[in-house]
Amino acid sequence: MTINKRVSRFNPVSEAFVKEDFPFYWVARLNNLYVQRMEKALRRVGADVPTWRVLFILKENGTSSMSEIALHAVAKLSTITKIVYRMKADGLVDTQTSAQDGRVTVVALTERGSQMIAEMREATAQVFAQGFSGLSSVKIARLNQMLEQMFNNLNDA
Repeated sequence: MTINKRVSRFNPVSEAFVKEDFPFYWVARLNNLYVQRMEKALRRVGADVPTWRVLFILKENGTSSMSEIALHAVAKLSTITKIVYRMKADGLVDTQTSAQDGRVTVVALTERGSQMIAEMREATAQVFAQGFSGLSSVKIARLNQMLEQMFNNLNDA
């Protein structure tokens, strides 16, 4: 496969590559900075990013299996299992065995979990306002489309 000269500076295998032109360079830096800012904001309400992810997945889905949570939280199943049982001990979620498959654990929000979502939203509002500053809804939607396309390109490989 030949490298198109117009995009060669974006491709690490090209001699013309420039790291600041590489989208994954910015994706990695952005994700790291986002996690740092979120952890700091969430600490104020006694939460962390894994708790954020699980609670918001459950808020959107209603209930989810541990495997579904792991998929959407981008984490290993064993890691999610530990996080969910910690959250259960904290009263944020409930678990039960699936009626359809006894091997599956289903996770649901509790009232305390819903309250924690409200607290986390308030604590992190500034992170999102700052992160999306200067971006219109059209630009954000387009960015999401491009990232989804890149994800699908790599996922199909």
